Amino acid sequence: MKDSRKGKRVLIYSHDSFGLGHLRRCREIAHTLAEAHKALSVLILSGSPIIGSFDFRARVDFVRVPGVIKLRNGDYTSLALHIDIEQTMEMRASIIEHTAKAFDPHLFIVDKEPLGLRGEVEGTLAMLHQRGTPCVLGLRDVMDEPGLLAPEWERKQVAPALARYYDDIWVYGLPQVCDPLEGIDLPDSVRKKMTYTGYLRRSMPEAGAQVTLEKIGEPYILVTAGGGGDGEAIIDWVLRAYEGDAEMPYPALLVLGPFMNSEVQADLQARAAKLPNVEAITFEARIENLVDRAIGMVCMGGYNTFCEVLSFDKRALVVPRTEPRMEQHIRASRAQDLGLIRMLRDDGVRDARLMATALRNLPQQSRPSEVVIPGLLDGAGNVVRLADHWLEQGGSGLSLAEATQGQA
Repeated sequence: MKDSRKGKRVLIYSHDSFGLGHLRRCREIAHTLAEAHKALSVLILSGSPIIGSFDFRARVDFVRVPGVIKLRNGDYTSLALHIDIEQTMEMRASIIEHTAKAFDPHLFIVDKEPLGLRGEVEGTLAMLHQRGTPCVLGLRDVMDEPGLLAPEWERKQVAPALARYYDDIWVYGLPQVCDPLEGIDLPDSVRKKMTYTGYLRRSMPEAGAQVTLEKIGEPYILVTAGGGGDGEAIIDWVLRAYEGDAEMPYPALLVLGPFMNSEVQADLQARAAKLPNVEAITFEARIENLVDRAIGMVCMGGYNTFCEVLSFDKRALVVPRTEPRMEQHIRASRAQDLGLIRMLRDDGVRDARLMATALRNLPQQSRPSEVVIPGLLDGAGNVVRLADHWLEQGGSGLSLAEATQGQA
C-alpha cells in the first residue's frame, strides 16, 4: 500500500518570545510526527534564542526568526537587534510567510497564539488557507483565567480567526484537568473543532553525554525553574530549606534555567556552593536524563515539566507562579485535586521550615501512576492520528470528528 504521507511536509509555528515551554512542546510534536512517518519532514519556525542548543532528529529542522522579549509593562522590544519593534515584527512576518511559501507544507500547526505574536501569522494563515492547506491550532491544557483570557482574545479578534482559518483545534491535555477555552464566547462551529489529545508522553533522549554530578550522588531531588526567567523564588526557597536544615535526607540538584538573570544566577550558585548536599547547574537540554534519575521533583508546574512528571512517574511538589498568568496555578490546583501532585503556594514569606517539611515528605507521596485517568498520556499517538487525517485528506474542510460523523 502506498504511503500517502511520503514526501509530505509539516510546518510548525512557535512564537517563543521568552522561556522554553513553547519550543520544547513544538519540538516534541515534531519528533513524534517524524518518528511515526519516515518520509515526513517537519520544519519549526521559532523566535527562541537558544533553539540551536537542542538536538533535532532526522527530517526535523528549524528557521529562527528575529527574537523579541516582553517587557514588564506588556510591550515588546527586539531581543538583539537595535531596530524598532515594528520593523522587527515586519521582518518576522515576512520570514514566516516566505518560509511557508517556499516550504509549501501539507499541514500547518500553530502553537498557542492563534494569530501569532502581534498578529504576525495572519498573512501566512490567509495564504495557506487560500491554497487549501489544512491549518491546526495546538493549545496547551491550560491557557489562563477566563476573566483574563476572554478580553485578550476579544481584543485580538481571535474568534473570527478560529472560524475563518482553522480546520482543527488540538488540546494537549484532558478535560478532567481543564478546558483551556472555558468562559470564552465561541460559536459551536469552533467548539466542534476541539479535540483533547491527552498529555504528550516524554521518553529518554537518544544516547548522548549525561551531566556528571560533582558534589552529590543519587538519588537526589531535582529542582527545576523552567527557563529560569521567573524561577528565582522556587530556587531561593529550596536553598533556604537546605541552609536551615543540615540533616535533609536527600541531596538537591538545582537546574536554574538559561534565561535567569546573570546576577541572580551567580548569587544562587554561590549559596549552593556552600552546601555539601546541593549542586547547581545552569541548563541541560536533555533534562529527561536528570528527571529519570531523581527520587522526586520540585518544580513550577509548566506544561512540559508536568508532562515529565507524569511520563517518568515522579513524585512532585509544585510551586506555581501566579504572574503574569495563572496557568501554572490552575494546572497545579487541578492536578492536586486529582491526586497527581502536591502543590505548595508561594506566599512571599518562603518559610524555610515549611519547605524543609515538604521536601522530607516528598519521597512518601503517591506516584502519579497510582491515579487511574484513562488517556492521560495518549497525546503522542493522538497527535499522529489527527495529523494523519489532514495529511491524507488535505483541505477537505472537515475536522476529524466531523468526518467520522459523516461516515456513521
